[in-house]
This record gives sequence, C-alpha cells and structure tokens, in this order.
Amino acid sequence: MRFRPCIDLHNGCVKQIVGSTLSDTSSAALRTNFSSTHPSSYYAEMYKADDLTGGHVIMLGPGNEAAAAEALAAWPGGLQIGGGINADNAAGWLEKGAAAVIVTSHVFENGRIHEERLRKMLAAVGRERLVLDLSCRKREADYYIVTDRWQKFTSVIITEASLAYFASFCHEFLIHAVDVEGKCAGIEEELAEKLGNWSSIPTTYAGGVRNLSDLERLAVLGQNRLDATIGSALDIFGGAGITYAEAVAFHRRSRGQP
Repeated sequence: MRFRPCIDLHNGCVKQIVGSTLSDTSSAALRTNFSSTHPSSYYAEMYKADDLTGGHVIMLGPGNEAAAAEALAAWPGGLQIGGGINADNAAGWLEKGAAAVIVTSHVFENGRIHEERLRKMLAAVGRERLVLDLSCRKREADYYIVTDRWQKFTSVIITEASLAYFASFCHEFLIHAVDVEGKCAGIEEELAEKLGNWSSIPTTYAGGVRNLSDLERLAVLGQNRLDATIGSALDIFGGAGITYAEAVAFHRRSRGQP
C-alpha cells in the first residue's frame, strides 16, 4: 500500500475543498477547508524529496493550467495530471512532464460510457499512461460514477464487471468516495472493501482519511491492494488528524523501506 500525495488546484491556488460542494453554476455553496500560501511547486518539490511517486495534480475548473504546469516542471515524471483532460490536450500534458493523465468526464456522454472517446484517449497516450477517475457517490445500494465536478450521476455502477471493462483501457484507477471526501470523518468502508475485492489494477482510494487508524483500516479492507491519498486531514493542508511525516513513514513501512 502506497501513500499517494495530491495537489488540488482551484482558481490557481492549492486548496482543499469539500468535493460534494463543487459546482459549475455557483460558488456560494463551496466549502474550502484550506487555501495555501505556497505555490504548487512547493508541494511537488516536497513529494519529490520523499520519492512519493504517482501522486496527482487535479485542476478543479479553469484557471489552473499555469499552476499545474509549475508543479509538473518541479518534478517531471513524478506526478499525474487530471481535470479537463481530453484526447486533444492529453499529449501536451505528458510533454509538460506528467507521468500520466487522469480522465473522467470526457469518456462519458449523457451519463453513459462514450467508448469511442475512451479508444481515442488510449490511442493518444497509451494504456500505461492513462488513469481513469471513477469517483463515485452512493445512491440507494450502489456506487454510481459521477462526472462534471462530481455533480452529475452517470448510469454506470461500480461493479466487478465495470471495473474489469475500464481496466482494459487504462493502467490505474483513481476513485474518490465523494460523499465523504474533504470531511475528515472516516473512510467509506463499503466502497473500500469492494475495490479491494474487485479491482485488478493499481487503484488509489481517496475520501475521508482522517488519521493513521483510517490508513490501517483501509489496508485491511483493501487487502493491501489499494493505495491512498490524504487531503484535508494532513497538517500540510491545515489538518490536525495526521502529519505528512506520519503518512510518509506509513508509506515506507508498507513498502518495506527504511
């Protein structure tokens, strides 16, 4: 199990936001847990120093391209990039230093999988450099993939079969449990267990991790097959639940590193 760091960008700044409050139409309901005075490169350099590969830079809306490029330049090949990625611009982000591109909304249309776009993404960057963001929200008994700042439900449910289908196109999954993301109130245990049982490729779980106990619980539920990212609970993002140093130490223990 790896700790995968993150750099979430909103209006050009590094922030931690309650994901379910994001909206394309209004900023009135937006809940921001943390807004950094440091540039994106500050965090990229920190992650590079600790050799934390496979972290992600997420552009939450427009106006974040310069900050994203700055982070990638600070650690070429060390970070993935997501947010507004499509078949036309994906290769350009790889040229800017991204290790892989992360895609979600682009491969859906009217709530359904747009397989032609999936195949175009695959052709544009190759399977080894494509990550699919299958972030989801629970509706009744199932977890539905959500798109467009996590506001629109698709018709696609997280199942063993759907994960196997998407795995044929990409190298990794990034999956936020949107209902608990940014709330520091504990992980979505049911989702974590399902992902541990069903995912056949590297999968990063995000959402609700508040302390070391949650990381340890995630390792059990995910059968040590899930990686984890932590946002608002980390001290480097204003949190009080877990320090960055503790997360790095957990990562190294899990990887059998000194």
